[in-house]
Amino acid sequence: MSVQSAFQDEAERIDNVLGHIRNQLRAIGPRYTGDDFTEQMLDLQNEQRRQRLEVAYKEPYFGRIDFQEPSQLSPRPLYIGKAGVAHESTNELLVIDWRAPVASLFYAFSGGDAPVAYESPDGEVEGTIHLKRNLMVRNGKLERVVDSFVRGQEEESVTDEFLLYRLGESKDNRLRDIVSTIQQEQDRIIRTEKNKAVFIQGVAGSGKTTVALHRLAYLLYRYADRIRAERMVIFAPNRMFLDYISGVLPELGVGDIVQTTYAEWALERLQKEVRLDEASDTMAYWFEQPRSREEMERAPGRIKGSMQFKQAVDLKLEQLEASLLPQQPFEPIEGLVLLPVAIREWLITDYSGEPFMKRRERLVSRLKRWLESEWKARRYTDRKLKSKANAKLNAYCKKIPSFTAAQLYSSLLSDEAAAHMVPGGIRSATVKGLKQNKVQPEDLAPLVYIQLRLYGLDQPVYDHIVIDEAQDYSPFQLESLKLCQRGSSMTVLGDLQQGIHGYTGINSWIEMTALFDVGESGYFELDRSYRSTMEIIDFANRVLGTMGEGVKPAVPVFRSGEPVDVEEAASNSDRLERIVRTIRDWQNAGSYRTIAVLGRTAKSCQEIAGRLATEGLEAVLIQSKQEAYGGGLTVVPAYLAKGLEFDAVLIADADSHSFGGNDAKLLYVGCTRALHKLKLLYNGTITQLLAASTDAHS
Repeated sequence: MSVQSAFQDEAERIDNVLGHIRNQLRAIGPRYTGDDFTEQMLDLQNEQRRQRLEVAYKEPYFGRIDFQEPSQLSPRPLYIGKAGVAHESTNELLVIDWRAPVASLFYAFSGGDAPVAYESPDGEVEGTIHLKRNLMVRNGKLERVVDSFVRGQEEESVTDEFLLYRLGESKDNRLRDIVSTIQQEQDRIIRTEKNKAVFIQGVAGSGKTTVALHRLAYLLYRYADRIRAERMVIFAPNRMFLDYISGVLPELGVGDIVQTTYAEWALERLQKEVRLDEASDTMAYWFEQPRSREEMERAPGRIKGSMQFKQAVDLKLEQLEASLLPQQPFEPIEGLVLLPVAIREWLITDYSGEPFMKRRERLVSRLKRWLESEWKARRYTDRKLKSKANAKLNAYCKKIPSFTAAQLYSSLLSDEAAAHMVPGGIRSATVKGLKQNKVQPEDLAPLVYIQLRLYGLDQPVYDHIVIDEAQDYSPFQLESLKLCQRGSSMTVLGDLQQGIHGYTGINSWIEMTALFDVGESGYFELDRSYRSTMEIIDFANRVLGTMGEGVKPAVPVFRSGEPVDVEEAASNSDRLERIVRTIRDWQNAGSYRTIAVLGRTAKSCQEIAGRLATEGLEAVLIQSKQEAYGGGLTVVPAYLAKGLEFDAVLIADADSHSFGGNDAKLLYVGCTRALHKLKLLYNGTITQLLAASTDAHS
């Protein structure tokens, strides 16, 4: 079949499917506004169906495979889309949901004549693929048809043509779904079973964030009878990043998933009894001037986030548990005695699974009931005697210790076990802050861990947890989140090569995978970068050099672009002038929808933004507490750009003063923000990190 004929056939089918979707949307009718509960539930189902159909109407499907089972006389075309669509009369599937078992063939098949198979609810189904086709549909119109496999065709494979077409598109201010271009290695992660902690080491641009979001959508589809969206949670590094990824899940027809930061979540669990010290800007401290690796290793976040510190917390909790067991008998009335052995039995047997303070609460209630029961059984009537008995009960209960998380944490910091790990100055500053209800970010993990051990979770357990940029988490943070699940169902993703927060994060994934029993976790590596051109990725890889992080360098897809530019400025004034000139040139070219100027520090970015404003160039200056990214022209410190991506990136101060020998990861992060164009400027001596990346200093 000719290309033109195939396009015409597919265009006609698109029109036909859109007609069926319109009919079904009209049939749903208006929303129900009455009070009948049954009708309300039906209306909710109709609304969910309406939303799925509206998603399908914009892009009914993006892929087609012609699959033939051995029992069939001819192959059957299967169309894959974001939402399944059935014929309104016959229930024939017009579009298959991308999460359905058979749809896995579309992602897993990469060519060849060998039989293929997929796992259906009834077992393995084998067959052969005759055609694999990608389709681009926008606003109901077919724009592109690409056949990546035709059985019997002798021509060279064009498997990556559609992917490269999508990767070459300009970027806006939101992360997009990748459901039409999910690659085989990504699909394998997405479809991993629910009851595992899945760790993803993914290089910059490997799609690990979108893979995690698609995994949530898949799990909701695959385990619809066991998990719920409102019992899922996504942890992102900051509010701006949450805004950036906010459009992916709605496009996949998924809503109601909690999206937050660890700090916000922890403060909520602590019932806002403490607050972060606003006067202390942790990121500014570590990034606004060079810091040695040794200093980072001794940082409070490294100490308080370690498993050694968790062991000190566990020891303190064990001591608390021991103190819950009274050593003296309870004798509220002469001759009426409750021995400690009986109280221990209640605690150890009846309440053993309860959090500490709930066990205390239950014990106090049990003592009250025991006294009341004995009073009635012995037919006491003396009110004064009862008053004295109740006073003795209150005095006895006060001897059973009661703590808030902050109180126990403060007490811990004065213990010998903590003194051996935490320097005296840090301990005293932490205790002083706790008295004012102020804490540092590194205090949140031990505090919320103590809170959960003392009082338990104040909400249903999570069905699934996603942690993005997890290389910047401490093991103790992960331990605190484990308390919020009955089993292990997590997607933990990050990139050790982008671990710029060395004052709190991990150096190896083993620090986290070791927290799970064998069989409870899985580890995947994504080393292909789909974001940047080959020139940009090769340049960024050379920036990292031989850091020995134990992970593979990024492998770019075959998408060539312009060379990376490195320019020397004669002075700071000349540097600022070159920034202005470059931005004007890029904007006039009209090829880039999103442009970023990356500075080393917030102060540097303020200077750049001020100069751009003077020149009439409207730029958004991103600061540490930014909640949204609006696209267009942006000025941002490199350490706040992680997770974002832009059509073109200008790194404004690639000199030796701004980027020292310990800043390779930070410069790597900056370089890998660029999709299509990367330029670096420096004034003075070029950073030694670029010595292996370029011979041109102008």
